[in-house]
Amino acid sequence: MGVLAIDAGTTGVTALVVTEDGRVASRGYREFPQHFPRPGWVEHVPEEIWQATLAACRHALDGTAETPTAVGITNQRETAVLWDRRTLAAPRPAIVWQDRRTSGVCDRLREAGAEERVSEVTGLRLDPYFTGTKLTWLAENDERAWEGVRQGRVVAGTVDAYLVARLTGGARHVTDATNASRTLLFDLARGEWSAEMCELFGVPAGALPEVVPSYGEVGRTDPDAFLGLDLPIAGIAGDQQAALFGQTCFSPGDVKCTYGTGSFVLINTGPKLVRSNAGLLTTVAWQTPSGELTYALEGSIFVTGAALQWLRDGLGIIDAAPASQAIASSVPDTGGVVFVPALTGLGAPHWDPDARGTILGITRGTTYAHLVRAALEAIAFEVRDVVEVMTGEAGLAVPALKADGGASANDLLMAMQADQLGVPVDRPVVQETTALGAAFLAGLGTGLWTSPDDLRQTWTLDRRFEPGPPDPKAYPRWREAVTRARGWARLT
Repeated sequence: MGVLAIDAGTTGVTALVVTEDGRVASRGYREFPQHFPRPGWVEHVPEEIWQATLAACRHALDGTAETPTAVGITNQRETAVLWDRRTLAAPRPAIVWQDRRTSGVCDRLREAGAEERVSEVTGLRLDPYFTGTKLTWLAENDERAWEGVRQGRVVAGTVDAYLVARLTGGARHVTDATNASRTLLFDLARGEWSAEMCELFGVPAGALPEVVPSYGEVGRTDPDAFLGLDLPIAGIAGDQQAALFGQTCFSPGDVKCTYGTGSFVLINTGPKLVRSNAGLLTTVAWQTPSGELTYALEGSIFVTGAALQWLRDGLGIIDAAPASQAIASSVPDTGGVVFVPALTGLGAPHWDPDARGTILGITRGTTYAHLVRAALEAIAFEVRDVVEVMTGEAGLAVPALKADGGASANDLLMAMQADQLGVPVDRPVVQETTALGAAFLAGLGTGLWTSPDDLRQTWTLDRRFEPGPPDPKAYPRWREAVTRARGWARLT
């Protein structure tokens, strides 16, 4: 027996079949394109996400004799999707979490004095990152699509809700509390949609999905829609909360960092709703079937692994992201080069949507290897920025960091990270902990596992990276480079 976990990320869909002992029996992956119609705009075609989901799941199922007993879903968060209730067709592209087009919406609401109340209700801040601002933009700029929302024919949601609709043949319109808590429309303390926030952002509450717990059966797959399978959908969580769960960070104070397209540091704060004035977000970690909420503080970094993808696709100086380790190791340091990968603005703790990517310190002696090494250093610096807020202004200790995600396979990056944080970095055997968390949630929701203690037994350490002495000039140089990258879009 096992669980089929669907991890619908920003650049592709991973499907895992996870066995009862936490082993990955099979995996499938299918990439889908991102679209960049204008500078700062990032879009997905929802149908391409769905087709990638079908292909990844088919590949995973074909690779094992294990029979899945449930489906778990985890997903890129904050991305705004519209689709027709009946046909499930999307009337327009989805606006991706990285998209910056709603800066003006945020500025307008901030100038109207709304930010303090928004933060109080939602635990978030006014930033283009979040779903609510994207829906406001659609209401104001895509009359044809939004007319369907007003009439009730078209619904709105995040990627998880869209996938549930496709998996169930349109029978269910639901999202879980973790995804809802990333929209700017969810009341964190009450655990439900906020009528006040829906009115502020101009979103009809009737278009939003029902909020359900993060585990427990919420629907069944339609065999005609999903590979002939009739399975309970029993786990849903946004990707970073799923990774927190997959890393078995079940106790207050447990902390993890996922190194993906962006990097995301989450620390479990238990049932206590902890608010930060230092650039962190308060979010739902998960919700039990009984309705109990566990909270987390999060530092969201928009571009980390995506910087390596840009070096590959934009500049063509590496063939594949994994090659970055060997290339960066070919030089002893960056030669003074600093790369601030603010390719879609800066997230935590700076929150500057107008920041732009910056490379400083180039000389005649600079090579592509120096730039690649600077990109890896930038990831470590960005995570340090967030962790220093957690340990300093937010008053939370980080004795060790659990690392996961694609870039956590890079030993050089993990060593750099331990050096910069001054604490050990622990990498598990299964690094796809986002999908693993979705599997764990679905397995808990169907009784495959009976308790979090059962899940802890499945977590196995691959390698611990102990900290060494960092270059004392490197981090101050990074901080200065960040100040030079900030606000650049306002000058163009």
